[in-house]
Amino acid sequence: MPPFFDRYINIVDDIDLNAALEDSDRIENLVDKQLLLNLGEKVYAPGKWTIKDILQHIIDNERIQAYRALRFARNDKSQLPGYDENLFADNTDLTTSSVESLLEEFALTRQSNIMLFKSFSNEMLQRTGLCFNVTLPVLALGFVLVGHELHHINIIKERYLPLLLNQSR
Repeated sequence: MPPFFDRYINIVDDIDLNAALEDSDRIENLVDKQLLLNLGEKVYAPGKWTIKDILQHIIDNERIQAYRALRFARNDKSQLPGYDENLFADNTDLTTSSVESLLEEFALTRQSNIMLFKSFSNEMLQRTGLCFNVTLPVLALGFVLVGHELHHINIIKERYLPLLLNQSR
């Protein structure tokens, strides 16, 4: 298991990758959509991301990890760079995006990635590549997709949803 990514992989149930991807293909299945809408621009601490920022981050990460998986599955031995999530967040304009549109974009991105990972043979899933000086198996990147989403869903549940409870008091 690659270091750093183990924190995402370890929170995924011990099931087949395709089942894990399909079980988590819609964020609204894990958090009530209306609650996400009600949060609006609320943050639990200064400098933290809004719900829209988090959703965009999940989408960005989904695309980046899938790109890595595709390159490695195709036996590309080029070293790939890491990415700076804060740089991405600082250079995103979400003024015309809604929570609904971001949820739809995530669902479509995840569906595309489900198809991508289903297209990989067992041999391809076992291939590895180098990213930011870390060897990453294709299979691990698939579980990172699921675990990364779950990680942020847990943060939303633990740190953001209580903001709605505090508001009603």
